[in-house]
Amino acid sequence: MLGIGWRPELAWMIHKRKDIGFVEILAEDFSAAHKPIEPIKQLMNRGVEVIIHGTTLNLGGSEIPSQESLARLSGLAKQYRSKFVSEHLAFVKAGGIDSGHLLPIQRTQENLEIVVENIQIAQHALDVPLAIENIATLFEWPDNEMDEASFIAEIVSRTGVSLLLDVANLFANAMNHNFDVDSYLNKLPFDYLAYIHVAGGIFKGDLYHDTHCHAIKNPVLDLLRQACAKADAPMVLLERDGLFPLELELNKELDVITQLMSAKRELSHVC
Repeated sequence: MLGIGWRPELAWMIHKRKDIGFVEILAEDFSAAHKPIEPIKQLMNRGVEVIIHGTTLNLGGSEIPSQESLARLSGLAKQYRSKFVSEHLAFVKAGGIDSGHLLPIQRTQENLEIVVENIQIAQHALDVPLAIENIATLFEWPDNEMDEASFIAEIVSRTGVSLLLDVANLFANAMNHNFDVDSYLNKLPFDYLAYIHVAGGIFKGDLYHDTHCHAIKNPVLDLLRQACAKADAPMVLLERDGLFPLELELNKELDVITQLMSAKRELSHVC
């Protein structure tokens, strides 16, 4: 199923694209106290699914997730009939101070226990399944005790939480921290995959920045192809948050994503 992150600047283009099966809305931009806005309501009326995507739940923080935040996410999921709530595997605040960024978690056994507990608290409070997303990072903590894929796999194994695989974030981290993407993908529990993110970015010097504002790089598309080959009927969503393209450019990217999603199905049919 093809998806796209809903943004007001893309609303008309999304409306016209009839093969969009789902959209993702940012939880922090909407209120559960209000009914769905008209453009999204029209999409829902024609069968387009909506997924609630959060950025501030702080699953990697030492403080337990806010019950107010979890109630808000549940309310949004109910209002928009969302099958999932997705959040980032990151920490964003400590001591009452919000970082304003998605920051990486030091991958230690102690922090693994904290993340597992936080996810279980969130799962208990939410009325729909939770999916966690791997984030893009420009730095690594010293003294990590496990690699990111093993950390994620252990969290999924311990909690049964669903996985939101961001292949653009994976590419960014592989470039910035020099690890093998094939090994990473082989460690992930694809049986728990909820959906996939793909987005564009740019190199600045030696670092790759996941901007959501540029065209998708070919190596990211290659990763998407590999992920789709490992998944059963994957749901894939394009993220575009700025420097919004012309309709023709946007549709070309969506067409490429559709082709990569269908490649495995076509191969299976031939065999």
